[in-house]
Amino acid sequence: MSVKSRGEFASKQHVLSRNLALFLCFASFCAGMFFTNRMWMLPDDKDIPTTSRIGNEKSVNCDRKTKVLRNEANSSESNSGSQNSIRTLDRAISDLEMKLVAARAERETIMKDPIISEDLKTVESTVRRKYFMVIGINTAFSSRKRRDSVRETWMPKAEKRKKLEEEQGIVIRFVIGHSSTAGGILDRAIEAEEKVHGDFLRLQHIEGYLELSAKTKIYFATAVSLWDADFYVKVDDDVHVNLATLGMTLAGHIKKPRVYVGCMKSGPVLARKGVKYHEPEYWKFGEVGNKYFRHATGQLYAISKDLATYISINQDVLHKYANEDVSLGSWFIGLDVEHVDDRRLCCGTPPDCEWKAQAGNICVASFDWRCSGICRSVERMMEVHERCGEDKNALWTTNFKQKSSSAI
Repeated sequence: MSVKSRGEFASKQHVLSRNLALFLCFASFCAGMFFTNRMWMLPDDKDIPTTSRIGNEKSVNCDRKTKVLRNEANSSESNSGSQNSIRTLDRAISDLEMKLVAARAERETIMKDPIISEDLKTVESTVRRKYFMVIGINTAFSSRKRRDSVRETWMPKAEKRKKLEEEQGIVIRFVIGHSSTAGGILDRAIEAEEKVHGDFLRLQHIEGYLELSAKTKIYFATAVSLWDADFYVKVDDDVHVNLATLGMTLAGHIKKPRVYVGCMKSGPVLARKGVKYHEPEYWKFGEVGNKYFRHATGQLYAISKDLATYISINQDVLHKYANEDVSLGSWFIGLDVEHVDDRRLCCGTPPDCEWKAQAGNICVASFDWRCSGICRSVERMMEVHERCGEDKNALWTTNFKQKSSSAI
């Protein structure tokens, strides 16, 4: 091959390589453009989370949380109102349940008593009317003369007593149980006295001084089952009472649901055996020499209907201490009860109650502390009545309902 031929061949080969290089560069450029467009296409936000999407999600979540907090605040206010409504409804239901249980207890008390007097059967069989107060005068088999002294002074007799029930809603009965010998001479004497006066409430209870706590419990349970009253009063048969003044005093508390009225005291717990008012369970009150909790003195006290109903419902589980006034006070510990300490319920006999009457502050009850009642009450009851008694017409002219409304 000549030199010229080899030159021509080399020139041609050089041109071919340059053209191929240009083609390959162009192809690479096209391929680069193609793949670059594919890689920079915006991905679907459902598949790949982006920075902007994360920010949006945080914003949405914050909005949702704000709405939730607002809803919770509104819900809290709504729940607060709902809870108040629920509490009110619960109280109403509790009251209805208590009334239902009380009605059952009333029925059972009457049905279980085979020797209850005929006039009380009549009370149960008729539509129960509303009374203002029931006064139970605690008495014993040996206290016939005491009862007569009460009948001759502050307690209305016969038709006047019935009129008092009808016009003023005040029921008064001597309260007594039965002797340990059923149908014995003691029971027959009370039955004969009942035929003459018709002013007894006989309890299903065996009489005895050490059984006063049990008697008190049975009295309230029986009274609340027979008479629907605002107040239930217990008084001893050697205490002088001004009935109208008692009524006006209680009328001032008639709107209170659970009220306990009396002369509140806190005497020493007597641990030594053989002394009067000895407390066998003294150790329950702490160290020797401690005092009782506040409670009304036993000569006279009053409780509202709710408390009498509470005693009736729970009488089987209420503990009895040696002294009945202590027992009554213990039954109300832990309850939402208003204790009313009114010293007019424990005035002394003349001259104390007489001076107070002259000053216009008539006493509700009068007795001698040293005797736990009026000393020699059979002989002195009339004297106390004449010197410390209220106006004879006060009992009949006082409108206790009106007094209760004006006291509120």
